[in-house]
Amino acid sequence: MPIAKEPTLTLNPGAAKGPSVAAGGTWQVHALAQGRTMATITALIKTLKADNLKWDLTAIDSMDHIGAQLLWNAWGKTRPANLQLAPGQEEFFSRLETTGKLELPRPRAQRLTWVMKLGFAMLLFFEHLIALTALIGQVMQEFWRFLRAPMRGPWKEISANIFHAGFQALGITALVGFLIGVVFSYLSAQQLRNFGGDIFLVNLLGMSIIRELGPLLAAILVAGRSGSSITAQLGVMRVTEELDAMLVMGISHGFRLIMPKVLALAVAMPLLVIWTDTIALLGGMVSAKVELNLSPQYFILKLPDAVPLANYMIGLGKGVVFGILIALVSCHFGLRIKPNTESLGRGTTTSVVTAITAVILADAVFAIVFSGVGF
Repeated sequence: MPIAKEPTLTLNPGAAKGPSVAAGGTWQVHALAQGRTMATITALIKTLKADNLKWDLTAIDSMDHIGAQLLWNAWGKTRPANLQLAPGQEEFFSRLETTGKLELPRPRAQRLTWVMKLGFAMLLFFEHLIALTALIGQVMQEFWRFLRAPMRGPWKEISANIFHAGFQALGITALVGFLIGVVFSYLSAQQLRNFGGDIFLVNLLGMSIIRELGPLLAAILVAGRSGSSITAQLGVMRVTEELDAMLVMGISHGFRLIMPKVLALAVAMPLLVIWTDTIALLGGMVSAKVELNLSPQYFILKLPDAVPLANYMIGLGKGVVFGILIALVSCHFGLRIKPNTESLGRGTTTSVVTAITAVILADAVFAIVFSGVGF
């Protein structure tokens, strides 16, 4: 392999036919990249005016597209009037000359104002609301069909969904519930100690966990765990065209897919609420024993008097409503997924966020409606 010579540019201002520039050496990428060669050549080129100069490239021993492009840019992407080339160099500049200038399309001006964007968002909201209402009506029809002929109902699907959404969620709900109970009891005990109200820790824990924290915590965990699973399952069935195959076979989506999930979560959520309440109260009991030295016997005996039965029933009712909401929202977004992976990911994310938001809104409605009950 021949040794690369350093690329040079020599300006001769006193030539007989006017000022000229002679290029020599190796004008290839490996030679231009050595040291500060590229910076030196570029700085020298900026001081030259290609229109008034005669360019002589016959002394260049070898050239590639990088070297030719460097000279072409120095000429303003136009061939100089006085140019001498060595054999084989014409190909580089002819190709650069035929490509022309790169013209990027002008970006389109944004024509949507904030009022129009708000209008489109409202239209999309009402579209989802109408579709969700239609889904609720379909589930009610399928549920009535199930009640008229229960022996022909989708019992296996209901059982499987209860197992996946309920039993398999016992571990994560127990862990989070126990930790929430410990943290809430510990922080409450620190404040109650300052006012000498240690014995009221049972009232505070019982009311907050059984009425609010237990159902809401279980619903958020199920929405993130089982809700995303339902949406992804229906979305994959859309991508693999299993939903279309079911319609061809005469199998109703509502009877075999949607209604079993709604019934399963309506059954599993109250049970998960009871489980989460119990574990959270155990965590609070442990923390109360460590922080305030309240015995477990006192905690258990005081709890029924501190929490009226109405609060317990409100918590179970929240579980049923939250389960139905999570199942409906998850199925709604699962059925709207288009047959591509991007829509699957976006739909699953939107489903989880919407389900959690719906649960929190429903909890706020419960708090307003039952504000005078259970105290």
